[in-house]
Amino acid sequence: MDFRFTGFDSPVFNALSHFLDHDDFTPQTTTEKSSAPSNAYVRDARAMARTPADVKEYPNSYQFIIDMPGLRSADIKVQVEDDNVLVISGERKREEEKEGVKYIRMERRIGKFMRKFVLPENANTEKISAVCQDGVLTVSVEKLPPPEPKKPKTIEVKVA
Repeated sequence: MDFRFTGFDSPVFNALSHFLDHDDFTPQTTTEKSSAPSNAYVRDARAMARTPADVKEYPNSYQFIIDMPGLRSADIKVQVEDDNVLVISGERKREEEKEGVKYIRMERRIGKFMRKFVLPENANTEKISAVCQDGVLTVSVEKLPPPEPKKPKTIEVKVA
């Protein structure tokens, strides 16, 4: 089985994630030619780095498990793009501020989140279910049945 994840757990990626967490990223002007990433790319990279997931394989399905504390199911979107890319996305918004209340510390993450997974060839994209319970999203993707083994074809030998 080959899953290609767009989020990584390596020291290099963690360093990049730390770099992207700083808000001192300044976009290039239209006249500058640079290989600097676009704002959309940086935003998507941040969203993916902040959304850890577990992936399990069962005999008849794959499961993608992501913690989503405090989110309603209406805030979560599960889609299939390009026939084989599972996209889980959404947005966690900050509570409305009440008058006379000020934050002393803000540590909980807010903003957009996203993960993309390239599904294996035997994933049945027509049979996907998603359930969010107790702050944990579980997306199940059924496997296609294995193909029937090819039977040998007999070729008649004719008399010349």
